[in-house]
Amino acid sequence: MLTLYDHPFSPYGQKVKIALREKGVAFEARVPTDLGPGGAAGDFVRGNPRAEVPMLVDDEVRIFDSTVIVEYVEDKWPEPPLLPKTPAERARARLLEEVMDTHYEAINWGLGELNWFRRAEGDLAETLRAAAARHTASFQAWLEGELGDRDWFNGEAFGWGDMAVVPHLASSATLGLAPAAGTRLAAWLGRALDRPSVAGTLAEARAFAATAGMSDVAELVRTGGFKREYRDHRLEWMIKAGGLEVVAKGIAADNIRFTPGFA
Repeated sequence: MLTLYDHPFSPYGQKVKIALREKGVAFEARVPTDLGPGGAAGDFVRGNPRAEVPMLVDDEVRIFDSTVIVEYVEDKWPEPPLLPKTPAERARARLLEEVMDTHYEAINWGLGELNWFRRAEGDLAETLRAAAARHTASFQAWLEGELGDRDWFNGEAFGWGDMAVVPHLASSATLGLAPAAGTRLAAWLGRALDRPSVAGTLAEARAFAATAGMSDVAELVRTGGFKREYRDHRLEWMIKAGGLEVVAKGIAADNIRFTPGFA
């Protein structure tokens, strides 16, 4: 059986799980130990020097990066296909994934820094929240245009483009930034959330949240017991949204981390 090193909150891991479930491929999900503190080790790091989820283990094959993983899944289990038929539509689905996994994810991640990890309070927090609301609205307007009169981002059927969008948009909804009622995007989100592959994956995240003790994570960050990863697009968003102070304080307190070396 496949093993997927994952975290239930990770939109990247959620994307992979949705792909596997759409294909009907069985897998075992595992949460790596010491991922949050920045001290992940063992088989997880030996197969994934970036030390971030997700990572797929298929016998001797070790693959990290969610995009590469879903490409592997599509190659190995081609039915039912997740990519559209034409080269142009395939490129479009991949562009949706790129935008969501970089620019859009960073906004939700930044709100997590505020809501759960309390990186900023007062005026600075409000400045960052206002920027997040503006940026989310802008990207959702772009998504509305990309969806057009389609039922699915992928075209006639749910697929690659949809599984790339839905984890991030569902996260926005939980953060109070759902698509506006009555829009095509809101209707699409309702359809996507009803799919068993999506519903089951997000139910796992809710179940984990109910038992994870999120109320004390801000204190863990303050004391250095939890280090959030500030990779490229997240760092860019925090700075352009007005949170350079957050980054500087995190570096000084050693409670943020960056991608480790591969040696």
